[in-house]
Amino acid sequence: MTQPISKTEATLRALAKDRILVLDGAMGTMIQRHRLSEEDFRGERFKDWGRDLKGNNDLLSITRPDVIKGIHLQYLEAGADILETNTFSSTTIAQADYGMEALAYELNLESARVAKEACREVEARDPSRPRFVAGAVGPTNRTASISPDVNNPGFRAVSFDDLRIAYAEAVRGLIDGGADIILIETVFDTLNAKAALFATDEVFEEKGVRLPISVSGTITDLSGRTLSGQTAEAFWYSVRHAGLFSIGLNCALGAKEMRAHIADLARVSDTLVCAYPNAGLPNEFGEYDESPEAMAALIGEFARAGLVNVVGGCCGTTPDHIRAIAEAVAGVPPRALPAIEPRMRLSGLEPAVIAA
Repeated sequence: MTQPISKTEATLRALAKDRILVLDGAMGTMIQRHRLSEEDFRGERFKDWGRDLKGNNDLLSITRPDVIKGIHLQYLEAGADILETNTFSSTTIAQADYGMEALAYELNLESARVAKEACREVEARDPSRPRFVAGAVGPTNRTASISPDVNNPGFRAVSFDDLRIAYAEAVRGLIDGGADIILIETVFDTLNAKAALFATDEVFEEKGVRLPISVSGTITDLSGRTLSGQTAEAFWYSVRHAGLFSIGLNCALGAKEMRAHIADLARVSDTLVCAYPNAGLPNEFGEYDESPEAMAALIGEFARAGLVNVVGGCCGTTPDHIRAIAEAVAGVPPRALPAIEPRMRLSGLEPAVIAA
């Protein structure tokens, strides 16, 4: 990228040279602990909404911001440097399940505000340690690369432009709410991610700002590939052009299963590497059993092996997991960015590196 980096990105990169940064843990896991009712999700404003709203966790940033802020504060107090906004499903596409497409901008705006408020509160107690908000841009519940109809492989339930428009609205809300980073996360389809990157650049140009961009893919199973078929290395080559602050993986796998793919990214990426796995693999009830100590031991080994610059947790993780992870990586030097030899590097499902 020829564009100069922002002041925020310069600050983040300076911090990342000194130590491994810590991302927060799961939002959904913590919301479940509150055992909220349908009335909690609705609040007064949506008490007469025509569809069930329980389960629309992003809506809680509007109807129960106290709960969301409380969760953010727990993660900050556990040692997180970066909070993810409560916006995994805050696009018009994902909110269509609840008939709340028109709320997409507001959901992003309010979620970023709540996270920023938590950061400021903790920073006021310790001004020496800045905290940051990563505006989470989820993958939506549609895929641009794969047909949902086995009888019609050419069919697509969403287009690139549909995604671009939806992502742009989300990013506008995140920026207006005070997000410091745009995090395009849980990427299972690289074409969706490309639409998100395109939309993010459009909004940056529209607003005259540029925030650091992080991308985090998800290896969906032990095949070692994303849902749209790419290996971790090929995925990196597909998005490298965006001048990313970090590339990484989250969700689907526990730390043990994710390690080989993080090692691939660490080998080929000339930017920071971020890993935030699940608390192990789900059990027969779909729950996550890996203890904070066990997960921290695995991620601590990632750090000692020189694989990571940013670490955190995804599904099943709690403030106890983040506290243990922060302690496990404390004092461990962050991964040094490798010198990557200039070559033509192409991506299909597999990487193609053209020798000189």
